Formats: sequence, structure tokens, C-alpha cells
Amino acid sequence: MSDATIEAAADLLNDSLEAVSTAITDAPLEALAWRPPAEDANPLVVLAVHAMHSTRWWLSVATGVSMPERDRPSEFRATAGDPDELRSFVERMSEECRGLLASSERFDSAATWTSPTDGEVVTRGWALLHAIEHLREHAAQALLTRQLWNAHQD
Repeated sequence: MSDATIEAAADLLNDSLEAVSTAITDAPLEALAWRPPAEDANPLVVLAVHAMHSTRWWLSVATGVSMPERDRPSEFRATAGDPDELRSFVERMSEECRGLLASSERFDSAATWTSPTDGEVVTRGWALLHAIEHLREHAAQALLTRQLWNAHQD
């Protein structure tokens, strides 16, 4: 029996994962590393790497599976040596994220999780919503960054 909340989340997840993929598709190395001229703006490579790690992490909280290794500060120092490597990374992480929502386990939105680092307590429902909204935010930033890069080239 499927869960309507998870099905809706999976649809939204897929839309956002496709947006991240679209932003980096056919982007040359220079475009992946380009930083828009705005305070605190990030290049495509950083947006993609951070978005994928964060999404997998929060979906792990939401679904109650073991937490993956994560070095959040390094996500903001990510560089791309090869555009195909980045695209492969995004595809691999996208499949992992989709797999987390494809679990046959019943989703318990009220179950809680406590952060081992700061003791913050969140529900699995909150973690699921946060994973989706945070990914969408970075997907939109990536699409906008790609548009700015394309305009920068004209």
C-alpha cells in the first residue's frame, strides 16, 4: 500500500532533481565554476553538490534510515574538474534520493529524530518537507545561475 504523502513528495522531488540536472546539462567547465556577481552567490557546481548531499541527508532523516556521511562545509568548496563527473554524481545521488522515497516502509510523519550534534528535535514529516523545499530552492538558484551564465556569454 502506498503512502499519498510520499507519492506527492516523490513527484516534487523528481521535478526538482530534473531542474538541477537541466541546469548543469551541457554546461562547460567554465560555466560550472562561474560565480554570479552577487553577494553570497554560488557557482553551479556548489549548488548541485550541496543540494544533492543535503537532500539525501534530510530524506534519510525523513525515512528513518542510517545517516550518510556528510561534510557540509566541503560542499561549499566543491569544484568541478570534469563536467561529466558532476553530471554522473548528480544522477547517482538523484537515484539514491528517489530510492529513499521508494521504500516499502510506512511513513510515520510524527516520528521524531534528534540531531546528534545540537540536540535539535524534528519530526520525519518536517524533515521530508524541508528536504523538498530546500532542494527546490537550490534547483531554482541553479536554473537562474545557468540563465545568468548564458546571458553573460552573449
